[in-house]
Amino acid sequence: MKNSISKRQEKQKELVLKKLKQTPIIQVACQKVGIVRATFYRWKKSDKKFRTEVELAIDEGINLINEMAESQLISAIKDKNLTSIIFWLKTHHQRYTNKVEITTKDDNKLSKKQQISIKNALVFAQLVQGVNHEKK
Repeated sequence: MKNSISKRQEKQKELVLKKLKQTPIIQVACQKVGIVRATFYRWKKSDKKFRTEVELAIDEGINLINEMAESQLISAIKDKNLTSIIFWLKTHHQRYTNKVEITTKDDNKLSKKQQISIKNALVFAQLVQGVNHEKK
């Protein structure tokens, strides 16, 4: 009896992986295979091989969706959709990316306090990676 349960679970795992490669959303994959998410996460926690295969399947699914989205974006650009054109240029052309320019009257010599203020403003604007300043 355990053998038939194991075979059924292996088949379900294979189907979940297949679905994740097509649509990298765990809830959707589970519904299509007919299992609950709790079962999926139990399998993922207890089966190292399955856990690795899940991550690979999700990555493959994300890549597929990204390619589909990029294809649609290119189609929209060909249809002269201005929003799509602007998005493409801002994300793929150096001349159109967001820029920050900082100038001073003093040969660009900033005080330490000014440097910190600018750094904090850039972090706040999400233009540079912040440094964790938590007190210990």
